[in-house]
Amino acid sequence: MKSSSPARESEIGQLLLDWHQDHPRPLPWKGKGPYETLLSEIILQQTRVEQGLPYYQRFVNLFPTIIDLAKASEDEVLHAWQGLGYYSRARNLHRIARTIVEDFDGAFPQTYEAWLSLKGIGPYTAAAISSFAFGEPKAVLDGNVYRVLSRLFTPNADFFSSGGRKVYQDLAQKLLPTDQAASFNQAIMNFGAMQCTPKQPDCDNCLLKMHCQAYQRSVVPMYPPAKQTILKRHRYFHYLVPVDQSGMTWIEQRTGNDIWQQLYQFPLVETLSSVHSADIQKLFLNKFQLVDWNTENTSKIYKQILSHQVIHACFHLLNGLDLPQHTGFERVKIKNLPNFAFPKVVHCYLMDYSIYLNAIHQ
Repeated sequence: MKSSSPARESEIGQLLLDWHQDHPRPLPWKGKGPYETLLSEIILQQTRVEQGLPYYQRFVNLFPTIIDLAKASEDEVLHAWQGLGYYSRARNLHRIARTIVEDFDGAFPQTYEAWLSLKGIGPYTAAAISSFAFGEPKAVLDGNVYRVLSRLFTPNADFFSSGGRKVYQDLAQKLLPTDQAASFNQAIMNFGAMQCTPKQPDCDNCLLKMHCQAYQRSVVPMYPPAKQTILKRHRYFHYLVPVDQSGMTWIEQRTGNDIWQQLYQFPLVETLSSVHSADIQKLFLNKFQLVDWNTENTSKIYKQILSHQVIHACFHLLNGLDLPQHTGFERVKIKNLPNFAFPKVVHCYLMDYSIYLNAIHQ
């Protein structure tokens, strides 16, 4: 990495601020208070802006203030979050709201360190909220910022290690004009999202090309270095969808230290690999003490890719079946299923089969 200087760092910072002024990116939480900033930052963790926008608006409508969010039940929050994934974010958001209301009398923390002390708030989110809402001169470091810094300075540091992340954090902090923290943080993030893009960045027309070491050395495609691929665990979920003569079905809430905590699902059998339908029948018969198997509809395979897992889910609809009493299952009407928060694979199945399910049980 070529050594930098305060003059160069100041020039880069000013160029980014000028670019930001010429390339505004209007978003509904811009210029709002700490509550809206908190909502947007939690929602946009590991989520594209375009995907997160409707969820932000939904939360603002359902829970207009931090007090409204704190008063809501966890089921209400999870239901509002349904479809966005990474549900731990929703639980963290709810917990943070309750902490602010119950422990801080509704007063928002104003400093980076105070935000960082809250469970569910990491370094990036703490820096974002404290700088955007309160002007604290703390540089943000997200994926877009990492990409810009990696190409500008080509540091010999692994971003995904604690030591390497500190190198990048220090670089970002050196570029930050202390009197324009919020504007600069937004500028460098937007620059990474709109100009210094992951693929095919328009380097020849980039205002930072004279400062960009990757461009000067013609190695832009090599930066940032690719993260080592993690092998994902494949899991096979087989859901039983029993529906009795009165249009009732059975669901349960997921508990324990596994994915999708507190979300609802149909009776489930998990296997280590894909299995034949006859074997699934035996598994269901044994686990749920069924005396008959008259499946009317077996779904396609629904696949959901998580950070370290791949879920393969299949649904077996059994119409006219009375499920024996099982501890933990809740008997609900088919038409009331939209009131519950389900994992994405279950939600997609219900969307695909809702017309059929409702038609046979009107």
